[in-house]
Amino acid sequence: MDRLLELWHASGLYQVSGGQVVMLGISLLLLYLGIAKKFEPLLLVTIGFGGLLSNIPGVEIATGDGLLHLTYVVGIETGAFPLIIFMGVGALTDFGPLLANPRTLFLGAAAQFGIFATLLGALGMTSLGWTDFTVKDAAAIGIIGGADGPTAIYVAGQLAPDLLGAIAVAAYSYMALVPMIQPPIMKLLTTESERKIRMVQLRDVSKTEKILFPILLLLLVAALLPPAAPLIGMLAFGNLMRECGVVDRLSDTTQNALINIVTIFLGLSIGSKLIAEQFLDTDTLFILGLGMVAFAIGTASGVLMAKLMNLLSKQPINPLIGAAGVSAVPMAARVANKVGLEANPQNILLMHAMGPNVAGVIGSAVAAGIMILFAG
Repeated sequence: MDRLLELWHASGLYQVSGGQVVMLGISLLLLYLGIAKKFEPLLLVTIGFGGLLSNIPGVEIATGDGLLHLTYVVGIETGAFPLIIFMGVGALTDFGPLLANPRTLFLGAAAQFGIFATLLGALGMTSLGWTDFTVKDAAAIGIIGGADGPTAIYVAGQLAPDLLGAIAVAAYSYMALVPMIQPPIMKLLTTESERKIRMVQLRDVSKTEKILFPILLLLLVAALLPPAAPLIGMLAFGNLMRECGVVDRLSDTTQNALINIVTIFLGLSIGSKLIAEQFLDTDTLFILGLGMVAFAIGTASGVLMAKLMNLLSKQPINPLIGAAGVSAVPMAARVANKVGLEANPQNILLMHAMGPNVAGVIGSAVAAGIMILFAG
């Protein structure tokens, strides 16, 4: 009888807490959204499974010397994973649409407004006594509005390491849920006739332009905003490998094997922070709420900037591509294209939306440099 009682006390059913049950449910929901709904499965499947592992009673894989905790320390706390991911994003990204239509840079810049609005919102909540966020905390939280997980992790590691887990979970969750969050905002701020606007064919961009762009981008950012140089530098290096045509093996490895390996461990590491004791507290819930507001403001700002540009230009821009100014590449561009096709089945906006989308990647990295420079 004593042996049976001992086995019962060692079982997961005996040790499980109410908070763990809640987090197991959230992890299963993330897996459902990734597998059944196909909402960014590369992120949600790995994060969701990491959450399952970290909330199984009696399993220490996400604490102490556990694999997920060690991976988190080595890859995320040091900032290594975000920089490697940025290199992979650069290798996967064609900056041609941005170079072909430089006006879309303004859309990417406008979408970063959510970052600074949320910074002020977090400080306002502190002044009201609702939270106790410092300027560094508020700056790190605001970066969630760029919908750029690697940048959010990098800035949080620099400014607010104690909030890194919650910020990483919020940033990657909203990146994955772009197809759910953005369309209602886009439709609310545009008319059907605006969503039907057809844009002109993009010009061909020369190989020389594509090679020079990442080099000039790095030099310009490094000269004006050194704290943003690590992120922009890895993005530029990845893109240069893609475009120069002489290191195809390195480019192929970066685009495939390297970024896939890092994505696996990045997702599992973020999922390891879905621990009930860390996740179900007031600060984390406020961060999730502020992150949602930041993302919504960023989406709306890009759309409204496109509408403003239409008032000042004879060449119309479909306002839907403004929503792609957040840096969730290429998810936001695909969503803009999908909403545009719903209004006009012959209107293909994907390549046009990639312009503000990649501009958003650059914009979020620049915003990160500004935050680190002034708040750090």
